[in-house]
Amino acid sequence: MTTTAGGLRLEHRDEYPHPPDDLVNFNESVYASGWDARSRMGGWMRLGNRVNEGYAELSVCLYLPGGRVACAFGKPSISTNDAFDAGGLRYEVGEPFAGVTMAYDGEVFVLDDPSVLRDPRRMFAEAPRAQASVRFDARGVSPMHGGEPTAPEHEALMYYGDQFSRGHFNQHTAVTGHIVVGDESFPIDGHGWRDHSWGPRYWQAIWAYRLFIANFGEDRALMILKNIRADGTSRRRGVLLVDGEYHEVTDLDVWTEWDENQEPAAARLGVRTAQGTAVVDARTLTSAPLRNRRRTEDGTELRSRVAEAFSEYTWDGRTGYGIMEYIERVEDDTAVGYPL
Repeated sequence: MTTTAGGLRLEHRDEYPHPPDDLVNFNESVYASGWDARSRMGGWMRLGNRVNEGYAELSVCLYLPGGRVACAFGKPSISTNDAFDAGGLRYEVGEPFAGVTMAYDGEVFVLDDPSVLRDPRRMFAEAPRAQASVRFDARGVSPMHGGEPTAPEHEALMYYGDQFSRGHFNQHTAVTGHIVVGDESFPIDGHGWRDHSWGPRYWQAIWAYRLFIANFGEDRALMILKNIRADGTSRRRGVLLVDGEYHEVTDLDVWTEWDENQEPAAARLGVRTAQGTAVVDARTLTSAPLRNRRRTEDGTELRSRVAEAFSEYTWDGRTGYGIMEYIERVEDDTAVGYPL
C-alpha cells in the first residue's frame, strides 16, 4: 500500500528498516509511548540505529507514581540496519499502518529525584538499579501522518528539517501492556504515540523546538510543534485528531511558564486549523532533564538540552496525558530558545 499526500510518500515497506546510505550520521529510529490516564503514569522508549557509527541509541524513560523516574540509556553495538533490536529493546510491526509492539527487558536506574539526570556521571555512579520489563502493544487510532518527500521542492514539508530526518511518519495509538520495575508492576491500558524516522541526524541540527503530544481518548489527540530556527523564524506545524480525522495546523502560538531551572512547568497553546481554533493547556507532572553532546571534527563540543516532561493536558474540558518535549542548543551555558 502506498499513500501520497501533499508531496509526501508513505508505503507499507516504510514500517521496516531502510537501506542505510553512506552518511556517517545516518539514523533510523523508532519511538513509542504509552500513558495510563487512571494511574497517571506511563513512559516512552526509543531506539535509533546509527549503523554507520556502529551503535544504536537506546532510551527508556518511565514515569512512576510519586514523581519517580526509571530510565535506561545506552549505545549497544550493532553491525546492520536489518532490525530494531539492541540492548534489550526491540520493536516489531504487527500489521503495517495498524499496530506495533515495543518492549524492553533490562536494567534501569530508579530515581526518587529525577533532577539527578542533570548530572549523568553522578547518576551512573550512585543511582539504585533494578530489573525492568516494559511492553507497549500499540494499535493505531488515527490515520498515518507524514512520509518521505517525493521531490526536493517538498522537503520543506518535513517538520524537523532535512538534516534531522529524510523521512518521518507518526500515528496516535491505543496502548495496552505493562511496566514492571523491580517488585512493582503496573498495567498500562491507555493511549500514546509512535513514530519512525530515517535519514541524517545530529541532535544539534535542531536549534530549538517545543513539541507537544497528548491523547484524550481514542477520538481526540494532538501533536503540536514549534520548530525555531537560528534566524528567529519558525515552522509551526502539527495536527489535531478529532473523531478519527487529522486537522492540519495552519498556525499556532506557544506561551511557556518556566520553573526555577528554566525548564517548562506549564504551557498554553493557541492553535488554528481550517476547521476552527483550539486553546490547550499543559502542566508538567514529572520532568526528566536530559542532554545530548557531540564533538565536531575540529574538537568543538556541541550541546543540546532535552526536557522530557510527562504532562497533564486540558482541551475543551477534557483531560489528557502525554509529553512536553523542549529541545534546544546550549551556547555559552544558555539555552538558546529560553524564555520563548
